[in-house]
Amino acid sequence: MEELVIRDADVVDGSGGDSYRADVVVDRGRIVSIVKEAAAAGCQRPRARRELDAEGLVLSPGFIDMHAHSDLALLRDPDHGAKAAQGVTLEVIGQDGLSYAPVDDRTLGEVRRAIAGWNGPGDDVDFDWRSVGEYLDRLDRGIAVNAAYLIPQGTVRALAVGWDDREATEAELEHMRRLVAEGLEQGAVGMSSGLTYTPGMYAKDAELTELCRVVASYGGYYCPHHRSYGAGALRAYEEMVELTREAGCALHLAHATMNFGVNKGRAPELLTLLDDALAGGADITLDTYPYTPGCTTLVALLPSWASEGGPERILERLADDETAERIRHHMEEIGSDGSHGVPMEWETIEISGTGDPALAPYVGRTVLESARLRGESPWTVARHLLLADRLAPTILQHVGHEENVRAIMRHRVHTGGSDGILQGAKPHPRAYGTFPHYLGHYVRELGVLSLEECVAHLTSRPAARLRLPDRGLVREGYRADLVLFDPATVAAGSTFEEPRVLPTGIPYVLVDGRFVMEDGRRTDVLAGRSVRRVPR
Repeated sequence: MEELVIRDADVVDGSGGDSYRADVVVDRGRIVSIVKEAAAAGCQRPRARRELDAEGLVLSPGFIDMHAHSDLALLRDPDHGAKAAQGVTLEVIGQDGLSYAPVDDRTLGEVRRAIAGWNGPGDDVDFDWRSVGEYLDRLDRGIAVNAAYLIPQGTVRALAVGWDDREATEAELEHMRRLVAEGLEQGAVGMSSGLTYTPGMYAKDAELTELCRVVASYGGYYCPHHRSYGAGALRAYEEMVELTREAGCALHLAHATMNFGVNKGRAPELLTLLDDALAGGADITLDTYPYTPGCTTLVALLPSWASEGGPERILERLADDETAERIRHHMEEIGSDGSHGVPMEWETIEISGTGDPALAPYVGRTVLESARLRGESPWTVARHLLLADRLAPTILQHVGHEENVRAIMRHRVHTGGSDGILQGAKPHPRAYGTFPHYLGHYVRELGVLSLEECVAHLTSRPAARLRLPDRGLVREGYRADLVLFDPATVAAGSTFEEPRVLPTGIPYVLVDGRFVMEDGRRTDVLAGRSVRRVPR
């Protein structure tokens, strides 16, 4: 007898087609049968050792978070309720060009410092890996949800070239090609870049194109955080389309937004660019989160020349009054490349977390608010925080536009990605709320997407981008990564004021046929594993 039958579920199968009533039978981690309208037809109902009454609930494939920053959270936090409670059954990590493999002893320390604001310093993690394959093996010891990995181009450049702003030599470029190929052979699904973050931003297009050729040869995809989401946003998108066309590589645009005042109402221009490229045969997808503010680290806003050489050199420059004044001038009067070419608007920069608890009074306030309270200039406050917290502060950037968010999420190649940073006293609520916010706010309340469309965006589309042959749909033979939610009550609990509140209306989540959420509570099941690139 099979393990589980989910009885009388309203199945939204991930294809975008109409829902239907069915009994769904799960055994040994897979969907073994789907009996449609069994009760109405009066036919024999399937039996199993456990029967779950799903009356009033939607059964869909588990949600795939196409842009996650859980690289260390998956290891340090076996519960990982922030994602499991949302119905997420697979995360794509290794994002924005910076993560923890491949590394050597030198670059591991540098990367840990550089992205402490994203993932914490890692003092509570045993870094017993160096290669991509060893990191994936570490995940395979048991994690809350599944995870796929992108080779981080900035980390690769740090390993082969260092943190200097210069072109790679031919020997260094060949070294990077080998590192990317090795990572793909060991199971990575593609390569990411953070082209407003050092050292990845120092790579010219020709260098990126060569690495994308390697990615394409393995059937992977390129996922860039491109060079501008502000003053040069549209040209930055064009650059990525042209680059990947030249390389023959699939393209997935990370957190594809049009932000800052210069881009208000300009989402249709981006969508026209994508439609033209798609009509020409390009293979393009994108992800977004359903909120207007962004989230990153305070140090990311510095001009690239101030970040050259790595974290210690940044701190040295900030400590020098003359150099710090040059940094301020670039940020406030010119618009640094780190802040997307837009002169700083300190009223939009909210401190969301610090590494040092003594700096907690700054959290939840904009830099401008803290400056007024202290009788100081905004730059003085920002500089103090960077030095006192050794580059660790995280920020919310209130620079988005609702009309752009809605327009982009409707596009046929759109997928969902939380971009969720779980660190800090007051993280962005997207880390805890992205997927129920899509379903509750944008589907039920606003009707921006139908339920069937939205589920397809969150399941089958990302699975197709990841080239996963047995995930993303409710189909016989597919993996039993499933979520049951109440379409009338599903909603994000997290808010900007209370960002760590779990969602409502998602009572059951299964990973590999095992309940990681049951009756709305996290179980102790660690059914997740690494999901590795499927060879062509």
